[in-house]
Amino acid sequence: MKKFHQLSGMFLLAGAIFSTSASAASDISLYKNKPLNGWQLFIENPEQQQKFTGTTAVTPKGDVQLQVGAKDKAADALIFNWKDSWRAGMTLESGKPLNLAAMMKTGVLALDIKINELEKGGVSFKMECKPENCDRVVPFTMAARELRGKGWSTVYVPLSCFAQEQDDFSTTTMPFALEVGGKGEVAVANVQLLAKAPKKVALYECPNYKTASVTPGMLNEWWSIDWWLPRHEQKLADAKAIAVSGGKIDLLFIGDSITQGWEKEGAPVWQKHYAERNAFAIGFGGDRTENVLWRLQHGAVENMAPKLVVMMIGTNNTGHRHENPAYTAAGIKKILGELHQRLPESKVLLLAIFPRDENPDGSLRQINNGVNAIIKDYADNKRVFFADINSVFLTKDGVLPKDIMPDLLHPNEKGYNLWAEALEPHLQKLLK
Repeated sequence: MKKFHQLSGMFLLAGAIFSTSASAASDISLYKNKPLNGWQLFIENPEQQQKFTGTTAVTPKGDVQLQVGAKDKAADALIFNWKDSWRAGMTLESGKPLNLAAMMKTGVLALDIKINELEKGGVSFKMECKPENCDRVVPFTMAARELRGKGWSTVYVPLSCFAQEQDDFSTTTMPFALEVGGKGEVAVANVQLLAKAPKKVALYECPNYKTASVTPGMLNEWWSIDWWLPRHEQKLADAKAIAVSGGKIDLLFIGDSITQGWEKEGAPVWQKHYAERNAFAIGFGGDRTENVLWRLQHGAVENMAPKLVVMMIGTNNTGHRHENPAYTAAGIKKILGELHQRLPESKVLLLAIFPRDENPDGSLRQINNGVNAIIKDYADNKRVFFADINSVFLTKDGVLPKDIMPDLLHPNEKGYNLWAEALEPHLQKLLK
């Protein structure tokens, strides 16, 4: 069985001595011993947000805490810790917005950071922009884990990492936040927005939002690091064992957590419809297009030659990044190219991304619809086929019922049964 090593996220860190930029008059000190004048710190978990006053704040559940600490002198730093939280945050906010538009191309977020604990957690940096609900997140988990136990370092993150071409940062009411999950403790100090990066410092290398969907990579979310690679290796071993025993895989499902759900909520439906059809599923919770690309390039479809591949991917590009549909579609197109190269005799049934959000005007539903409008044209009806079965999950008014997808994303057993029944005519035709 092939062996792989965890790939750390690419990052560069400057030395621990903080420098100011040449254009200091345009710089903004968001937190230096205290918040920017008129601004306020908050801590939050999924249930509530709480203002930080005095020297300590703790949520009622006790899962999130912020307290004053020391870096160079007493009370010049903030120590943020959290536990057992899917999502938590420390944010700097104000009703009086900042105009950061002129800084976004050449400016940097500069802060001193100390990672005390992050073995079971993750951390990202976040900024708010316009239009409404425009939050831009820069992942920092892999870089942060490499800093554990190494004391204070200064990090310089280009503001361009947060900006996409349509974003408006002229009325920013949240210029800095730590978005975290799992369990960890991080200290920060001297948080600034600099109009230009200081000379001779290394900048954090952030993902390019325009190419992320087509750049192969492992899923490095804090909640996936422990299991994602072992699951990949186990799937390789399972496929090899089938081949060694003289078996075969005629029907292959590729996707994300919705496909992985055939092993959980959909298991009874799988047993009924696919157990006797030499079917195999390689769905991985949280996967985006770039993660499927990585898996394909690292042996995911070796030791098999399926008659048909059923693939659905892209809803996590939408959920994680609110990605432009064109970028997600580009990732799907690249996956089809990989499949053609690695499984040249296999047909591919490309499924429209399933609906999400309760109502048809939901923002995530609209993004998925945008992807589907593009990828339907990838079908040549010779090797690649397209099917949109989404109507079976919706009411006549386009509402997504919670008795089919309780979280408005993942089907329950009833939902998997609807999927299987809608898929069957296509399988009957393409598996001949």
